[in-house]
Parts: sequence; C-alpha cells; structure tokens
Amino acid sequence: MSGTERRTPERRTDERRPGELTARELGRWTWRQITSMRTALLLLLLLALAAIPGSVIPQADVDSLAVTRWKDEHPKLTPVYEKLDLFSVYSSPWFSAVYLLLVLSLVGCIIPRLFVYYRALRAQPPAAPRHLSRMPVQASYTTERTPAEVLEEARRVLGRRHRLRRTGADDDFVSAERGYVREAGNLVFHLSLLIVLAGVAMGSLWGYQGGVILVQGTTFSNNLTQYDDFKPGGLFRQDQMKNFRFTVDKFSVDWLKKGPRFGQARKFEAGLTYRVGDGKPQDYDLKVNHPLEVDGTDVFLIGHGYAPVITIRDGSGEVVCTGPTVFLPRDASFLSYGVVKCPTAKPGQIGLDGLFFPSFEMQNGNPVTVFGDDLNPTLSMLAYTGDLGLDDGRSQSVYVLDKAKATQIKKADGKPLRVDLQPGDTLQLPDGLGSVTFDRVDPWIRVQISQTPGKGIALTGVILALIGLCCSLFIRPRRVWVRAVPAGTDGDGSGTLVEVAVLDRSGNGEMDEVLAAVLDQLQEEPEIVRQS
Repeated sequence: MSGTERRTPERRTDERRPGELTARELGRWTWRQITSMRTALLLLLLLALAAIPGSVIPQADVDSLAVTRWKDEHPKLTPVYEKLDLFSVYSSPWFSAVYLLLVLSLVGCIIPRLFVYYRALRAQPPAAPRHLSRMPVQASYTTERTPAEVLEEARRVLGRRHRLRRTGADDDFVSAERGYVREAGNLVFHLSLLIVLAGVAMGSLWGYQGGVILVQGTTFSNNLTQYDDFKPGGLFRQDQMKNFRFTVDKFSVDWLKKGPRFGQARKFEAGLTYRVGDGKPQDYDLKVNHPLEVDGTDVFLIGHGYAPVITIRDGSGEVVCTGPTVFLPRDASFLSYGVVKCPTAKPGQIGLDGLFFPSFEMQNGNPVTVFGDDLNPTLSMLAYTGDLGLDDGRSQSVYVLDKAKATQIKKADGKPLRVDLQPGDTLQLPDGLGSVTFDRVDPWIRVQISQTPGKGIALTGVILALIGLCCSLFIRPRRVWVRAVPAGTDGDGSGTLVEVAVLDRSGNGEMDEVLAAVLDQLQEEPEIVRQS
C-alpha cells in the first residue's frame, strides 16, 4: 500500500447514537427510577393528595343520597366530576394506578434493603481506628491494671448491651456496637405500609358495602334485595353475606336549643332489636361511631331524616296509597324534598312532589324551617294527574316524578293547587280526583352495612408502623471502642493507658453522657489525662 493511499475507516458495529439506550437498559433505568425511595415518597404524597377529593366530595359507595343532592345543586360541575370519577375516587383507574405503583415502588425499595440489613447483622463491628484520640468524642486515662484486665472488664461492661467484635489474643482493643434495631424499625415501618395496603386491597376485593334507609318500625334482612345501593368487591361472593336481621324500634335525636350551633343535632341514637340466624333477639343502641358488629359485618348509623305518612284516596274514596314516604334533607335545617306516586288511582294516576318543613314558619313572607326538630311539621307539595310514566316499563327513581305526560292539578281560578298540610289535615282534590291526608311523621335512619375482611390486617400494619417509627426515632445506633496499651512512650512505663471513643452513627446525637457512663464503669480511681 502506497503512502498516499487512504485507509477506509472501520464501520462501527453499534449504530446507536450517543446516549441512546437499548430496551434492556431502558427497562433497567425505569426500574431504578420506580424503586427509588424518592419515587416512593412522591407516590405516597400523590396518594394522600388523591384521597382529598374522596373526603371532600360525596362518594357514591358511601352515601348515594348525598351524591344525588350534590348533583342537583351543581348541574354544571357534575359532568366534569363524572368524567374524572370524583364520585367514586377510591375505585377510579387513576387512583388504582397510583396505589399499584406505590406498592411496586415499596417492594422494590424494601427487598434490597432487607439483604443489606441481613449482611449488616452478620458482619462484626469494625475494628478500632488506629488513632482514637482523633475521634470527636473520646477520653483517656491511666490505671494500674494490666491491659488484659482492662480489656476483659471492657468486654464485660460493653457486652451487656452491645454486640462485641471477636478479637484475637494480640488485639489491644475491644470494639462494640449497638442500635441495629433502628434500621429494623425503619424496615418495619416500610413493610407496615405494604401490610396496610394489602389489608385495604383485601377489603376492596373480598368485601362489600351497601346502604339502606329504614323507617322506624321496619325490619331489614341481610340479603341483596333489601339494599338501596350495594357495592361488592371484585371477588365478592353472595354466600359471604351473614344471616342476620334487625328492626328499628325507635329513633331519638338530641337537638341543641341554644348557643352558636342552635338547631343542630348533637346526638342521635337508634334502638335496634337484632337476631343472628335462628338465635335469640338482642337489643342494641346504634350510635354514630359505635357500629353494631354481627359476625364480621358492621352496621353504621350515618344519617337520618323524616318520612311523612301520607294517605291518598282516589275519586271512589278507596285508599290507593298510604304509608311513610322518605323525604331527603336538603340542608342542615332538614328542609326535605320528597315524591309520592299512586299508579292505581282512578280516574287518573296521582303524583305529588314538594317540600317538608320540620318546624314551619313564615319569615318576610317566605316559608322556612327554623329548627331541625319536627316541632311544627308541614307539607307543601304540588299535585299532578295523568300518565306519570309508571306503566311504560322504564325504571324510575323513587325521588323523581316524571311530569312529561302528566297534567298539573289546578284550582278553580286556574292557579296551581298546592297541597299545604299539617298532621291530621285532609285536602280534597278538585274534579273528583280524591283526597290527600297527612297522618303523622315517622323518622328514618340511613345505615351503612359493610364487610371488610382485611381490616384486621390493616390495623396490624398501622400498629407495626407506629412501633417501627418509634424504634427509628428513639433508638440511637453507636459504636464504642476501648484500647488498652502499656503506658510510656516505649511501652515500658508503669500502668496502662486506656483510650475510649464513642461514635454516634445517626450523626445528630450527644455522646458525652454515653462516654461518661462507660468511663465510670471502667475506672476504679478516675485519673483523666485529657478529654474532648
């Protein structure tokens, strides 16, 4: 080859651009990012932030009635909230994604640390540094004892609460370490988070939650047909439901009648009689935060209201509709809305919708309720007749009156007929349609019935988290070294020079007291030469 001939450069076998990662390298980098402690903390923060809407916005699986009221009051926001699953936050895809990523991140963080901690447990405490006098917390003194006697005494003193390093016959030091439980507490704390998450997941998969409104005097049996709303877990089986029933015997409310919270309910209590299977009936006073527990199933009292007893007679005088009708509270004063439907009335179906005022009063010409207690109960409803959409096979909410094909009942002057009644009053409907009677007011309660298989596991995780947190906060890891050598520059002086040093591994502890305690136990006649 001539000197002027140019060489052809070798082709690179790797066609990647600088910084480009292969699929394996990208997967490894992604895994490292997900399993870093920084990512775990970020996901934990995101999970806490994601739970905020669930505590502020009514949840369909907790109180469907509150969700219905919220939608009625916020018609513009409702479509947006429904698209974001804000009425069922804890079962939404985005919340589940954060939840699963947190579990994955915690597992990836904890498993490598377990192996590191296992190796640390098996490892011996480190040997003493060559110059203990350079340690930040150290002291030295001389004694008449021999080095062997001093080291033997150091092993006895430190061996009570420290782990000692195995030393040879020629070693002139004793090395001790304690505080391994601190890292164990840290690991237990992180493992407990996984246990809590596992308990919550078990409750979501195998448990169920339902709600029902019960008027005083009615009986509930624990089967699917009795629930107003029911949300089962993904692996729920109907045979999990326990065989029990209970009757609401009475309901009482203690109202605040003075002070800044005038008119609010201070305490409410429902007296129940329940029976498990074919067992004997038992009494229980159901209160807020004091649920009835029946064979792993909890019954919570979560709301109450009023159910006016209304009787409707048709044009022939026959009773076509009677009984308590649940009215839903609209505000803290228990101003309530309700609907009455009579599909069998003749000559035409009769429907009522309107308001119930527990303590009716006129203020500035407007009807209001000034108190949540039923001191002056009053009904004010509009009446309709005709086709209420009850015969077309479509399902209807009991709290909605279909007026599309109905005719509003009016008075002789053409104004809408308003059914304004108090207990014992009867109003005759025009055109021979019948009459409406307001008999009395019965209270109703809303109970939530749930079965949560993993709650014991979640509680165990919380307890372990507290234990682990206390260990990691209050246990101080430290190392102690004691060296004993003959006094004198050439090692032929009289007595023994003892050096003691203490190191706090957490980096923020005061070790002077620890050093003083070790010196007190080692010295017979203290003779401090230098101390820092």
